[in-house]
Amino acid sequence: MLTKKDIKYLKSLAQKQRALFQVGKDGISENMLKSMDDAFEAHELVKINLLKTCPQTLQEVQSYIAFATQCEVIQVIGKTIVGYRRSKKNVLGL
Repeated sequence: MLTKKDIKYLKSLAQKQRALFQVGKDGISENMLKSMDDAFEAHELVKINLLKTCPQTLQEVQSYIAFATQCEVIQVIGKTIVGYRRSKKNVLGL
């Protein structure tokens, strides 16, 4: 469980980061989830953009990604989701 101080710190880190994934007309596939899982293990903090052509709503994508990758959604700005999951290597030190 993250504290408010941790969330504030992660939000500040996410501002400088570019989105690693884009969800488009094909939606979320198993390969994309596998790649997201690997990205969470490597980076801990991952940004995901939803394109206008995405068939699912932002809330559907957000909850599906959080469930499938076991991450915690830190922030949603517009059509951008910021997720965090502590890796086994503990990259960010939280």
